[in-house]
Amino acid sequence: MLVFLDFEASSLSERSYPIEVGWVFEDGREEDHLIRPAPEWTDWDPSAEAIHGISRNELLERGRDHTAVAQRMVEVLAGHDLCASAPSWDGKWLSALLRASGIPRRTLRLRGSDEVLEEATRSILAEVLPDDELDRAATDLLTRNEIAQPHPAHRALADAQQERQRWIALRKAAEELARPLRRANTSAAPG
Repeated sequence: MLVFLDFEASSLSERSYPIEVGWVFEDGREEDHLIRPAPEWTDWDPSAEAIHGISRNELLERGRDHTAVAQRMVEVLAGHDLCASAPSWDGKWLSALLRASGIPRRTLRLRGSDEVLEEATRSILAEVLPDDELDRAATDLLTRNEIAQPHPAHRALADAQQERQRWIALRKAAEELARPLRRANTSAAPG
């Protein structure tokens, strides 16, 4: 099953680490966790804190142990199709979390949600459009979907929910475009 995942982090530096993770399954089930930093995770950028609004003290007081979060992720997410809007950054933080917890990095794999959105659009439109029209129609829908998106909330669960909503809206738009073409193809078929 498709899962939309997002991390918030201590900074955007090389030594950054995950501080919050949230995910939403395509069926709407969701979960999020503040992550108590591992002892070796000391990087902190006040400007990042100003964006996500999570203090290091809040993580130390209310965060869940990083190993427990990693184990929960493996328990719930292994075998599912994980995607994120910023796969290079989210992948870095996923790796840091798994490594710090003694879990092999390849236990969970992550890909870009843009790739997932394009696949969904193309799979719906490919049923009704010839190849020479498919690229243009898919690109047009993807562009309109991108323009319509609000700015990220910079909270893990809210941003994962936003990616899921983006996927739902794009699939709906593709279905709306495909519906009259299906009817036209059905009525034009010899019978």
